[in-house]
Amino acid sequence: MTHYSHLQPAYRQYADLTADERIAWIRADRWLETANAHLALARLNDLLTYPPRDRMPCLLIYGDTGMGKTKIIRKFLRDRVPTFDRGTGTTTMPVVAMQMPAEPIERDVYGELLNAMNAPGPMGDATFRLKATCRNLMRSMSVCMLIIDEIHAMLSGTYRQQRIFLNVIRFLANDLKVPLICAGTDLARQALLTDPQLAERFETFHLKRWVNDQHLAQLLASLGTILPLRRASDLGSAPVRRRILELTDGVTVRIFRLIETVAAEAVRSGKEAIALESFAGDDLVLPLVAMTQHAEHQLRRQVAQ
Repeated sequence: MTHYSHLQPAYRQYADLTADERIAWIRADRWLETANAHLALARLNDLLTYPPRDRMPCLLIYGDTGMGKTKIIRKFLRDRVPTFDRGTGTTTMPVVAMQMPAEPIERDVYGELLNAMNAPGPMGDATFRLKATCRNLMRSMSVCMLIIDEIHAMLSGTYRQQRIFLNVIRFLANDLKVPLICAGTDLARQALLTDPQLAERFETFHLKRWVNDQHLAQLLASLGTILPLRRASDLGSAPVRRRILELTDGVTVRIFRLIETVAAEAVRSGKEAIALESFAGDDLVLPLVAMTQHAEHQLRRQVAQ
C-alpha cells in the first residue's frame, strides 16, 4: 500500500482499490456530518429526553429542497432503532418517523403512522378506530417523539383538510405528551403559521444554503481527505469554492453530487486529483435546476460583456 498522506489514515486503504471499486465507493451513500447537521442532531437528542408535560415543545427543521433535512432525520433514526424484548414480547420504538401522505386526509395520516410503526392497520376500519389503534400502539411501544417529514405536502389539500391535519398532529402531541418534529421546505413554516396556537409551540431550525465562508472551506477540506484519489486535491482554494457555489447555488445535495462527479472523472482520467479545471467542462452532470440556473447565469454574463 502506498502512503497517501493527504488522506485520513482510515481512508488510505481505499486509494489502492481498482478504478471501478473506487468509483463505486465515491458514489456510495454515506453520512458526513456538517456543522448544521451536528446542531440539528443535538437539538433532536435534547428534545428526546424532554419530560412529559401538557404543552410539549415542537421543532420545525426547514430549508430548500436538497439541504439535507431527510438525511438528518435518517441519521437520528439509525441511532434510535426499535428493540424487541423476547421475554415480554413487546417492541420499544423511541422515535416514530412518518412520511407526510400525498393529501392531508386524516385517515391517510393514521395509515402512514401505522406503516411507520410496521403495523399496517386494516384499511376497512373507520377513522376513529385507526386513531385509537395508533394511540394505543404508540403508548405500548413507549414512543417518545413523533417526526413528520415533507410536511409542506399538506398544502396540496383544501383549506379544510389542512385545518383537520393540523388538529390531528396537535391532538397526537397533546394526547401522547411527546415532542413533535416537522421537516419540510419554507412552505412548511408558512403552513404552520396559519395555526397560531400550534405555531406558538414550534422552535425553528433553518438549514441555510452554503456561502463562501469557513464552513464551506471545512466541508470541502474534509471531502478532500476521504475521497480515494491518489493525489492531493485543491478543494480548499478560494477559486474552487467560488466555482462550486456558482454551479450549485449553495445547495448541499448539489455540492455532494458535483464533487462525486468530478472525483469519479479524476479516477477515470488518471488525473487522480480535483482542481479548478475539473469544474470547467460543459459535460458536468448537474441537477436540472442547477443546470438551468447555471445557463441563465452564463447568459447574463455574456450579455453584460
